[in-house]
Amino acid sequence: MRSATSPALLIIMLTLAACDTGGLSPSSDDPFAPGIDHSKEAIDGLVVGDRLMDAGEYELALKAYIRAAGEHGMTPDVLISLGSANLALGRLGQAETFLRRALEQDEARPDALNNLGVILLEKGETAEAVQIFRKAYALDNGDSDMIRDNLRLALAKLENPSYDVYQANEYKLVRRGRSSYLIRQTP
Repeated sequence: MRSATSPALLIIMLTLAACDTGGLSPSSDDPFAPGIDHSKEAIDGLVVGDRLMDAGEYELALKAYIRAAGEHGMTPDVLISLGSANLALGRLGQAETFLRRALEQDEARPDALNNLGVILLEKGETAEAVQIFRKAYALDNGDSDMIRDNLRLALAKLENPSYDVYQANEYKLVRRGRSSYLIRQTP
């Protein structure tokens, strides 16, 4: 004896078969983003964060560094990266905390010392900033122009507290010729 539902079931199955793209691979006209390929290894969060920092995407970089902290733990590299991202976002207190924690683990890091000096200078703690910049410059063997310039600015600010670090460094780009540019200090 045949069931009365078999023609209805057959129609439903044929309708569903007509909607199928065929096979288990996604169709080329799928409007959705592809899924995650779990067979490949993920790119390190520190690398992704560094690329995002270079692109000026500081909030996304911070998220990538947090992911890196989950992968690597709170290593000095991760702490310095978290501090740098927070510094770029203007979160001086959080940045200082991360950088000081990194320096507790590895005190011979000129990059962490430089960033900490920038924070201290921004907070008005010029004397400590000068000490930090001197240590960073010594550890770096004087190779970094950025650390040298920061030390120079901190020393100028220490000698003359009314010295405006930002006013002294206002530069504008002036076009010369076809494609070269000359940087001149504004009056």
